Amino acid sequence: MHKEESRTDLGNIRIHKNVIASIASIAAVEIEGVKRIGGDFRSGLLELIGKKALLAIKVDIDKNDEIRLEVPLVIRYGFNIPDMANKAQENIRNALEKMTNLSIKYININVQGIERG
Repeated sequence: MHKEESRTDLGNIRIHKNVIASIASIAAVEIEGVKRIGGDFRSGLLELIGKKALLAIKVDIDKNDEIRLEVPLVIRYGFNIPDMANKAQENIRNALEKMTNLSIKYININVQGIERG
């Protein structure tokens, strides 16, 4: 798996794609109207057995070391969908920039469903 890497005087620092996905997942569900991270059947099964929904979030790092994210979300019923997607994008971007100092090219939010409470 690709790892984001930077060099310091003391050596290399690598940030794995799973770390980026984990930060994005936590930042997205911090938004009040976001119910959970969505995903396909496989990621749903893995979540049932205790695995995180990290497989549902797609992380790509291009040749310019810019991050591209695809984040599937399930929104709570009654919340404005575009507003929740926008807030999730902003919160993910802020968290990633604060915690990793990496450059974000884009964060695509794919709303996969609506659930109650």
